[in-house]
Amino acid sequence: MADRLPSTAPSPAEMPEKSGPAAPTVRSVLFATIVVLGIAALVYAVRYVLLIVNRSLLLNSLVAGAALWLGVLASIAALVAMIGCFVVLIRWLIARRAAAFGHHGLPEHRSSRQLWAGCLLPLANLFWAPVYVIELAVVEDHYHRLRRPIVVWWIAWVVSNAVSIFAIATSFAGDAQGIANNTVMTVVGYALAAAAVSAAGRVFEGFERKPVERPAHRWLVVPDGPPRQPAPPAAGAVEPQRQEPAA
Repeated sequence: MADRLPSTAPSPAEMPEKSGPAAPTVRSVLFATIVVLGIAALVYAVRYVLLIVNRSLLLNSLVAGAALWLGVLASIAALVAMIGCFVVLIRWLIARRAAAFGHHGLPEHRSSRQLWAGCLLPLANLFWAPVYVIELAVVEDHYHRLRRPIVVWWIAWVVSNAVSIFAIATSFAGDAQGIANNTVMTVVGYALAAAAVSAAGRVFEGFERKPVERPAHRWLVVPDGPPRQPAPPAAGAVEPQRQEPAA
């Protein structure tokens, strides 16, 4: 008889899981991104006020130059913050999907490249990123609870992108009124971007409230038959306490 060789294929429990950023890291990145976007909106709001003042009073060249370069620096900081936020959230989404699908014994039908592309490609990510999140919520049986936060985030993100595209398209205006209108749209765009990131944070917290390993429902074991009756006391003489038995 031939000896059986032990199988070398790893079991699903032994397969390495994709590591993602820790929850405190994601929260810190989300908070920092919201702060940077808020500062950028404030800088452009001040710039708009200076544009109005400049119509009736000539601004000092140093003040005008400072307002210009502060706007440029704020835009660069906002762009870097958004890219960092995207990377952290995508890494978390990929790791969370891998853990959820593996915990329920389901194959992950989307590769990491597909998830990265669907979340990063402009315009395409407006559709695919929410779809990936909805798939995760369905697998974890959280969709009914997270449906409203996901829809709010989706709407905020679409509106934020639409305003940002319009602000970029009108950024080449050369007349004073066109520059002022573009500045207003930039302020609104950064404010909406901060709102979209905040909405994404609420979706993230909704998932983190229920870890993958902990079920969303508690199951109670109920016996099939009727409850057992307590056994009757054993027959025998019952003597009063602290008394000698009767002779």
